[in-house]
Amino acid sequence: MVPITANILQPLVDVFESVLKFFHDSFGASWGLSIILLTIVVRALLLPLAVKQFRSMQAMQRIAPHLKVLQAKYKDDKQRLQQETMKFYQENKVNPFASCLPLVAQLPVFLSLFYMLRKDLRHDICPDINAAHVANPVPCGQRPASEFWFIHDITDKATGTVLIVLLVLYVGSQLVSSLLMMTATADQNQKIIMLVLPFLFVGFVFRFPAGLIMYWITTNVWTIGQQQFLRRVIGSKAPDAPPLPGSPEAEAAAALAVPSEGGGGLFARFANAASGGSAGGGNGAAAKSEEARVTKAPPPPPRQRKRKRSGRRR
Repeated sequence: MVPITANILQPLVDVFESVLKFFHDSFGASWGLSIILLTIVVRALLLPLAVKQFRSMQAMQRIAPHLKVLQAKYKDDKQRLQQETMKFYQENKVNPFASCLPLVAQLPVFLSLFYMLRKDLRHDICPDINAAHVANPVPCGQRPASEFWFIHDITDKATGTVLIVLLVLYVGSQLVSSLLMMTATADQNQKIIMLVLPFLFVGFVFRFPAGLIMYWITTNVWTIGQQQFLRRVIGSKAPDAPPLPGSPEAEAAAALAVPSEGGGGLFARFANAASGGSAGGGNGAAAKSEEARVTKAPPPPPRQRKRKRSGRRR
């Protein structure tokens, strides 16, 4: 299975190897720094997917109360609950699977870098002991070309203090990024799983080449900064959540959505009220005028003025 997967990913391995050589040969970066720069380039290219992921997470947080209402309403009918949930997603234009896109897109990158560090990059870093025709190259060992920071050989498994430091950096960065990626829809069990997974992965991570652990730590640090940036830029522009069924907001929205008897909707009702009902036509205006004339009380009779008597007697 490993050779088949490696052959499928070989074109991607060649592309990443060319990028690493470009950073190493053109900019004079070490092979370890080239891996970090490659990680930054990959994550920058995946930024549009990260934006979709963040918006999907925001949408899931907004509709979390609605999902709880559906779960309580159809708790005894799992099939109906699934149907109503998917219908609710479609009505509110929410894609719950968008949050998985960056993770799925990074998986081929991770596997390609794994094969590259175990074979192709060993030919580039130490060609004196791993000639081009060698099918199974060995780790380069501790030499200037394969060293980076406190790591003795990025093409081999880390040991001792180097391994402990790398695992601490990996677990810490993974926990912080997992906490930032959690959504309000995740239940208690899902949250516990996300916090426990980094510790479970330690059993596999320590077998990877040190350069691959560097990639993982770098992508976690990028995720932490990316989430903070998206929260400030996009988080403040999030639309309001739809009102819960039965709430005063929902009843008010339903009342406004009911059309008037004369048709035309809410705008027509406002226009009709402003014009005194003239929108109903000339007959309506004439009827209102006739009704006002009939019901109006008649004016009182004019008061008679008394004539003044003069002082002359007859």
